[in-house]
Amino acid sequence: MSRRRTPALIAAALLTLSLVGCSSDAARAPRSVPTAPPKATTPAPRVPAGHAPTKAFAVGVRQLTLNRGGDRPLPVTVWYPAGGTAGGPPERSAPAATGRFPVVMFSHGLGARPEDYQLLLSRWAAAGFVVAAPKFPHTGKGGDGNVLDVLNQPADVSYALTQVLTLDTRAGDPLRGRLDPDRVAAAGHSAGGVTTIGLFTAGRDDRLDAGVVFAGTALGVGTAFAGAAAPQLFVHGEADEVVDYAAGKAAYDAVPWPKAMLSLPKGDHGQALLADGKALRVVSDTTVEFLRWTLYGDAAAKRRLPAEATRGNLATLDDHL
Repeated sequence: MSRRRTPALIAAALLTLSLVGCSSDAARAPRSVPTAPPKATTPAPRVPAGHAPTKAFAVGVRQLTLNRGGDRPLPVTVWYPAGGTAGGPPERSAPAATGRFPVVMFSHGLGARPEDYQLLLSRWAAAGFVVAAPKFPHTGKGGDGNVLDVLNQPADVSYALTQVLTLDTRAGDPLRGRLDPDRVAAAGHSAGGVTTIGLFTAGRDDRLDAGVVFAGTALGVGTAFAGAAAPQLFVHGEADEVVDYAAGKAAYDAVPWPKAMLSLPKGDHGQALLADGKALRVVSDTTVEFLRWTLYGDAAAKRRLPAEATRGNLATLDDHL
């Protein structure tokens, strides 16, 4: 979420969203949903057991031009593991690294852009994930700020995911043969966190194996978590001035699957995601280990996760994974 928007404006918009509940926009979600959340069916990720890459990758970045239905432009920024020396800034259109990599779909906050989150998302790419982040037509920077359009965004993400996965088989594409369509997660911040929860509730996308929700709430999309068990990691600042910590915790409590919540006692609405520092390192390292476990099936990453989460005493972890 853009730091330029006032907390009062965004809080009012989210309140409006809560009042409309699951509107007709949500009813047009791509999949049917049961009326009650299912019980957890598996204690571990759906992906086969395996090992995540042990080395860090250089990072490439590219843009895709998408449009859902002809009237919803969705430019997508893609960060991906690249060949070359790790540690530098993302290189535009760099050759992809050798291998097949899981995909993470990331949804930005109200008034924001995918590139606002580059510090975090490029770290995911360096760890061996392809990260695709659409800019939404109404809630992105330069849009009309219509927060109710968040209800359309789970379908936007599903559409963008389909288009991104086609790159794996497209002749001549730089990512041909580099994407693993059976290892997919969704993540998002603030309004993008609402979008992400929606992808596991009203707009359940059955291709998703895991979710990461930053400063999110279930307002408008509900907590009827549906489909196969998909582990969830919630990240929330206890001093969040926009989305109350209790609202995020309530959504987390409703998750019926393996889950954990990383809480930052001094964390606000999103500074730990946008600026480099100790808090970002804790958040990025914890989320990387979560994604290594859920998308690579790496049990060692799951064992490392609690130590990463509590390093430096900047955060606490409620762990039910």
